[in-house]
Amino acid sequence: MPLDPESSSANTAPTAKEEIDLRLDLKLIADMIAPGSRVLDIGCGDGALLAYLAEHKNVDGRGIEISQGGVNACVAHGLSVIQGDADTDLTNYPDHAFDYVVLGQTLQATHQPRQVLEDLVRIGRHAVVSFFNFGHWRTRLSLLVHGRVPVKAGSKFGWDNSPDIHLCTILDFVGLCNNLGLTIEKSLSLSRDGNVHTIRSAGHLANLRGDQAIFLLRRG
Repeated sequence: MPLDPESSSANTAPTAKEEIDLRLDLKLIADMIAPGSRVLDIGCGDGALLAYLAEHKNVDGRGIEISQGGVNACVAHGLSVIQGDADTDLTNYPDHAFDYVVLGQTLQATHQPRQVLEDLVRIGRHAVVSFFNFGHWRTRLSLLVHGRVPVKAGSKFGWDNSPDIHLCTILDFVGLCNNLGLTIEKSLSLSRDGNVHTIRSAGHLANLRGDQAIFLLRRG
């Protein structure tokens, strides 16, 4: 089960000493992390976020990536990353081993998202989770008009070979957090054209207009 197959295919990664131009969603995640923190990035791909955090926020960063190519790229550039699977390997980490645990655009590809989310807030004092929102109005319209399962823009996968097995909306995710008794410290929606909005209340408006969502969580 791939953690983030689209980002894992890169065979080069920036070093912590290079100027790093992050995708906007990764920059928003980085903004949620306090300087000098211990960070575990699950599904870290080519290590771009870890490298950025090391350079700009002096974090003690670690990563888990299922792709051997991604692991090799990270290690070659001095990042501490091991090969692993979010569904099976998080149980090996002790409670509060990190200040932040990041799961970027990966939750929908896990077999047991509820258990993975519980592990995130157990291992980290805070968890940062991002995902594509399948409640977006374009996704709804595409299904209504074309009658086909929508595919994320720019994705090389179709419905038959996509690693995404638990698609969710912002409302689904908020509901799961409430069921698990998690506190949402901060939540943002990101539109396809780069507009960022705070997700307010139950998230109904963000569920319509947000292409991606980013949540900062903690237990209780």
